Amino acid sequence: MERNILVTGAAGFIGANFVEYFVKKYPSYNIIVVDKLTYAGNMENLKNVEDSITFIQEDICNFEKMKKIFQQYEINGVIHFAAESHVDNSIKNPFIFTQTNVIGTHTLLETARQIWGEGSNNKFVHISTDEVYGTLGEEGYFTENSPIKPNSPYSVSKASSDLIALAYYETFKMNITVTNCSNNYGPYQHNEKLIPHMIKLAIENKKLPVYGKGLNIRDWLYVKDHCKAIDLVFHKGKAGERYNIGGHNEKRNIEIVKLILKHLGKSEDLISFVEDRKGHDYRYAIDPTKIKKELGWEPETKFEEGIIQTIDWYLEHKKWLQ
Repeated sequence: MERNILVTGAAGFIGANFVEYFVKKYPSYNIIVVDKLTYAGNMENLKNVEDSITFIQEDICNFEKMKKIFQQYEINGVIHFAAESHVDNSIKNPFIFTQTNVIGTHTLLETARQIWGEGSNNKFVHISTDEVYGTLGEEGYFTENSPIKPNSPYSVSKASSDLIALAYYETFKMNITVTNCSNNYGPYQHNEKLIPHMIKLAIENKKLPVYGKGLNIRDWLYVKDHCKAIDLVFHKGKAGERYNIGGHNEKRNIEIVKLILKHLGKSEDLISFVEDRKGHDYRYAIDPTKIKKELGWEPETKFEEGIIQTIDWYLEHKKWLQ
């Protein structure tokens, strides 16, 4: 069977890295990219693969347009990245997150159900976040059986979309899998996110605002390792399952900021502690045992190497910081 794979949101950070990886690994696949091109979508992110994909600018919430795309391109696989993802923005304007992340995901699922039919073996992978589990203290890890306890409008919208996806598996017996990943870093990330934002400010010798005392902890994963995990889930993941993806690379935010300043040869005097974010989750940490055992995935990039590669990439591609 010819593989016609719809990848949503691939002009964004993780989606762009994934399409670049996927096109190289599976040159026989037809990759159809749908992206609304909001502020976080950038066609420059797809420049390396623009001749190898079909790009369509469209809103995933548009049910009729999604149906036409499924029919015209005979879509038989979906990898769904498209989402609003910045927590600060979800606090300022939460409704957009419900619209895109919940209604958009539901639109795609219902399109797939109507076009493919119930009980179809066509694969639908829904890409989500570890933030759906809420927050941790100093001990413990999120597993696939952790309770869903989101704390921000962003994480609530992703948790909702996860549950809709899994409900379509349970109710309509569709081949749907959900992934929940820890914080990603690497090329093509929008400069609103921590690492590129701090790189940009440090280069410009501006103050680096750090929430609270910078003690919040995140589990960091190099984006290329995430892409390899999604590849395995798409081809081998079990229907109706969640797979947690994380690298056991826990770092406090202040550690990340200081590391960036050190590599750029900048003074820590540029650090400016600011009022903490509303509802700021303290710690995220993933237990990736399930995906390791079932699918044989392992993160390959050590954080100490990946973060330097990332900083150097932005130094060589400063237009991504603008």
